[in-house]
Amino acid sequence: MLRLPTADQAAQFAPGFAPVSLLTVDTEEGFDWDKPFTRDQHDLDHVEQIPRFQSFCEELGVSPLYLVDWPIVQSARAREIIGDAVRRGKAEVGVQLHPWVNPPFDEEVNTFNSFAGNLPAELEREKFTRLRDAIEEGFGTAPISYRAGRYGLGPSTKAILHDTGIRVDTSVRALFDYSEQDGPNYEDFPNHPYWVSREPELLELPVTSVYRGALRRSGAALFPKLTRIPRGAGIASRTGLLERVRLTPEGTPLGAAKKAVDAALDAGLPVLVLSFHSPSLAPGNTPYTHSDADVDRLYDWLSGVYAHMAAHKVAPSTVADIWAAADHD
Repeated sequence: MLRLPTADQAAQFAPGFAPVSLLTVDTEEGFDWDKPFTRDQHDLDHVEQIPRFQSFCEELGVSPLYLVDWPIVQSARAREIIGDAVRRGKAEVGVQLHPWVNPPFDEEVNTFNSFAGNLPAELEREKFTRLRDAIEEGFGTAPISYRAGRYGLGPSTKAILHDTGIRVDTSVRALFDYSEQDGPNYEDFPNHPYWVSREPELLELPVTSVYRGALRRSGAALFPKLTRIPRGAGIASRTGLLERVRLTPEGTPLGAAKKAVDAALDAGLPVLVLSFHSPSLAPGNTPYTHSDADVDRLYDWLSGVYAHMAAHKVAPSTVADIWAAADHD
């Protein structure tokens, strides 16, 4: 799955379908992002904030995709809240694998093993299968989508997804490189959806990031070099020459996000994949929401971005509808 796609793998969609957006939520336990990974030092206190978020989405006409990991699916309260939205057709549920909290616990807990794709093939498969099966049992629907925690795809992941009925992957974080942490490198990967395989079919919906600025067309060649120069990327951003922008309320200002939407549309991107982590719905869980005011700003960001997309005729969509509109053989 880590092979760079060729131009002929680009997915096409039914006439009049695109452009659309997809809101993905990495629905997971809360833990201290500044400390080493652990099996048990986490909580689910933020789950009680999901009803507010779900109601907000329904008011916007958005059906979020909750990418659920093991601690979430083991929570009766989380299954109740998310399951209600899924049963009403107001949300979807997919798979997100955090290997350090997902049985079987046969590996050492460390940064290398936090990327599921780095695990031995059979261990990755066993962890994934237990999680997928628990989600189907807990929510009453078979998940068709996957995001590897920490975007950690590996050489064995494609076969696992093929064998377990996953049709859509959204693990590729285009334009980002995690190799310094022993993770995958997606710097050269496209934002455009593409077919990982045709038989069986597996569609990739990369998490949307874009280059913008006067040098955006050379972003793929220039930006990695700038990150290796002290303050290089920051200077390029402040001067308007080149900036890498993620479509997320976590760390991306609203104004920059709107410009990123414009850049994505100018580039002809048919699907805009937004993302954030569910613990950010309560203060104190992530670096992005330290206070209630920060949480309110997250909601304001979503309101502003969806209003901006609506003004540019970008409609909210779902994994099921995106899959149905894709150019199947």
